[in-house]
This record gives sequence, structure tokens and C-alpha cells, in this order.
Amino acid sequence: MKHRQIYLLLLLSAVLLSLPFYRWFSGIILFVAWVPLLFVEEHFVRHKEQYRPWQVFFYGWGTFLTWNLLTIYWIWNATVPGAIAAYLINSFVMAAAFWLVHMVHRTLGDRMGHFGFLVIWTAYEHYYLNIQINFPWLLMGNGFAKDVALVQWYECTGVLGGTFWVLFVNLLVFLLLRHYLTARTVRGMGFEAVVLVLVVGVPIVWSVVRYHAYRETGRKVEVVVVQPNIDPYHDKFSGMSNDEQLNIILRLADSLVTDSTDYVVAPETAINEGLLENDLWRGRSIRRLAAFVQRHPRVKFVIGATTWRIYPPGPQPTPTARKRRDGSWEDIFNTALQIDTTGHIQVYHKSKLVVGVESIPHPELLRPLLGDILIDLGGSLGGYGTQKERIPLVSPDSTVRAAIAICYESVFGDYLTGFLKRGANLLFIITNDGWWGDTPGYHQHASFARLRAIEERRSIARSANTGISCFIDQRGKVEQATPWWTPTAIRGTLHLNDRLTFYARHGDYFGRVSDLFTVLLLLFMVTRMLMNKGRSASHNPIP
Repeated sequence: MKHRQIYLLLLLSAVLLSLPFYRWFSGIILFVAWVPLLFVEEHFVRHKEQYRPWQVFFYGWGTFLTWNLLTIYWIWNATVPGAIAAYLINSFVMAAAFWLVHMVHRTLGDRMGHFGFLVIWTAYEHYYLNIQINFPWLLMGNGFAKDVALVQWYECTGVLGGTFWVLFVNLLVFLLLRHYLTARTVRGMGFEAVVLVLVVGVPIVWSVVRYHAYRETGRKVEVVVVQPNIDPYHDKFSGMSNDEQLNIILRLADSLVTDSTDYVVAPETAINEGLLENDLWRGRSIRRLAAFVQRHPRVKFVIGATTWRIYPPGPQPTPTARKRRDGSWEDIFNTALQIDTTGHIQVYHKSKLVVGVESIPHPELLRPLLGDILIDLGGSLGGYGTQKERIPLVSPDSTVRAAIAICYESVFGDYLTGFLKRGANLLFIITNDGWWGDTPGYHQHASFARLRAIEERRSIARSANTGISCFIDQRGKVEQATPWWTPTAIRGTLHLNDRLTFYARHGDYFGRVSDLFTVLLLLFMVTRMLMNKGRSASHNPIP
């Protein structure tokens, strides 16, 4: 294989991997996206005397960097340093996983190498979901976010099950093509062909049947979702006062609220007053929302806000707390609030934070080194605070327990299962996708919410500062999607569901099993390498 052919195959894989993340293409493309890359990796193994392992790493890094640039280029609109970091770190970690696959293949042979491809990449995605420096946007399973009728079985496996599915199908296609290109005949391909048909067909048929047979049951709640469409760059934090922004939200809500409305949902950081959690009722915005609820006593108003908490002098209370001049400490939070007629304001703090924009990884280690010289990428200097428990927002009569996903959190399916285990029977997503402009970014983010609906079997109300706000039923079907850059509100009816799916009970078990097999496989590989080295030394004694 010539270098030109290698580069063309690598580029082809990068393009095919990116296409399903655009709204015009299906996730089915992923079934062949890895095949060109697998042919290149096979060539590296067959000519390992020509290609050193570090060369394979850099070939992979180039491929995955291209994939990242094609798919998440829009991060550049929000933060140039953050975008560069995302492109480089994402592709680096992907290249490291690809290099491990190659090393297993190179050392242990085809069977173990192919098995390693399945479990190592799945383990990598699981790992990337759970570390502090993460951006797990490009999970293979996310590529089916627009094809929800094909992946209803995510209620059993979650997105990582979709990742394993994609990898397995690619491996089977690769083996069939390799056999044909080598033997120039279809003889001997029967078993792999039958397995391929079953692996692709059975999940899809089951899913389509499940999609059309699924019926939502349980109590209904009426929800009004507000999309204020406030420019995050020119109006949100400087050009427009907090009162003016809240006027827009309350006017839009008032236009649709009825005597039957149970919830009004407004987007992330809709209140930018700097509310002090030690005494929330001092906030003018809180009092105005309370007055709205008094006029509509059935309504629970869920809204995003930036809030602060002050701790007394003493030891540092949290890793993210910053010391004040008087010796006390303070934390800043990206918060969701629920205001209702009880007079008790329920609070949830966003805890899956965007690295750089909202958090500094391992602040307990970096803060003493950096002090106050920290990079501000549009969030808070030093990082937002978090909370350990996923506690739903509960209605006064305790019949509705709403899980809250603030922006980035809606990408993490296993994280949201923590709300369900505490009784959440509904899901609200509040976000501000306006940072990215009219790019594929906000479409991708909105589509991922459809997978959460399937995994958890929870109805979703999604409030975005600007498009796409919508309702999503428990099958992942989108209803009343709002257009980009339009102030509007929508009203819909959602079903409550108290049942836990298999995935909600067990989380990312596909990832945990893959982690185990990856560790065992790497230990086996290292053992084999040491044994080979020992044999080589015994056959070449020092004279």
C-alpha cells in the first residue's frame, strides 16, 4: 500500500465518521466508517518491520484530528483557546486508544487484535465519560441520535451499547471485504455474512417494532417552555439588564400559561443577577418570579441562574471555593431553581462542567500552583462549584420529581440515572446554545437529548435560550421544535414515568465490562512482550 493510498483511506474514515453528526445524514454511515482505517491498521501490522508503533500513533492522530475539525469546528465561535484544546486533546486520546488497539494486534495476532478493537475503543469512551478532562461529544453511539427508531434498545444498553454495535459491524464488514479482496471469491464468506445480517438486522427490527408499539402511560403534566432568544455575546451579560431579560421571559410565559399549566421552564443562566444562596429572597428576580407564581398558583417555575454561596471563615469548604478578603469563602454555581407557592426555593447545581469554561480539572492540585493566574474562557475564574447528589426538584404534592440537566449534562446518560434512582419521573433540560451561533453544534446537542429519553424512558421538556427548544416523548420523538434565533414559547403535555429501564438500573455496564477486558488484554500483551524479549535475549547471548 502506497503512502498516498494510506492518506486517502485515513481521510475517508475521518469524513465518514463526521457525516452522521450532521442533521442531513444517518448514523448507518458509521457501519462502514471504520473500514478504511482498519485496512490501514492491518497494513501496519503486516509490515511492522517498516512502521514503528509511534508512527501508527501519529497516523491515527491525524485522522482523528481531521474528524474533530470536521465535526466540532463550531466550538471556535465560543472560545478559541477552548476549541484548540478540545481538538488536540480529543484527537490525542483517540489516537492513544487506536495505538493500544494496534499494539495488541501487533503483539497478540488477529483474533486478539480484533477483540481488542471492540473492547479498547468502548473502554476509551467509557473512560472519557468519567474523567475531569472530558468532551465525550463524539461517542459512536451518539451518531444515531437522529435515528431513534433504530436504537430503542438503548433502554437496555445505553449509548455505549451503540458504540459496541458500530465497532462490531465495521469489523464484520472489514473481514468480509478482506476475504473477498484476498481470495477474489465469495466462497467461505457465508458465516461472517450471516452474522453480519443478524447483528445489523435483529436490533433494528426489534427497535422499529418497539418504537411503534411503545405507549406512554401515567399522569400527564402541562409544561410551558420559554425560549427568550437573548444574544449571549452582546445582551446576556452586558447589553441588557437582568430586569429587561426577565421581562421577556415572563411575557412569553404569560402568553401560554393556563389554569392547567403545571410547570414553566426557562433556560440556563436566565437570571444573571448574582443571587446569593444564603438569602435567595433578597433577589429582585426571585420576588418577581414568586409574584408570577402567586398569580398562577398551580405553576412551578424552573429557571436557570448564576448563584453564589458564602461560607464562614475556617478551612476551605470545597475544592472550588475562593477566599474573600474578610477570611470567609465563596463559591459560584450554574444553578437551576424551582419557585412555587410553598415559599421554599429548591436548588440544583450543575455538576458536569465544561472544562476550561466552567471548571479547572483537579483544582485541589492546580490552584496552589496557579494561584489567581487562571484562564477565563467565558465561565468563572477558578471554576464553578458542584454538588455530589443528583436530587430531583419535587412538586409541592410530591407527585412530580423532575431531573434537571443543565446544558452539557445532557450528554451524560449514566450521570442522569442518579436522578432516576431518587425517583425522578420527568426530565427538564435547560441550556444556552447561543454561544455556538447557527452551526451544527446546537443541532447535535439537541439531538443527543433524544437518546436520553430512550435510555431513561422519561419525557423531556427542553428549554434553550435560542433554538432548539422542544418536547421529546419517551421514544425520543421530537415535538414542537422551535426555530433558531426566535423568541417564542411552546406548551405541551408530558407523561410521568416511575419505572426504571435496565439501563437506568445498571448504567454504563457495557463500559465497565469493556474496562475489565481491556485491562486483562493489556496485561496479556505486556506478558507476551516480556516473554518474547526474554526468548530473544536467550537466543542472542552476549559474547
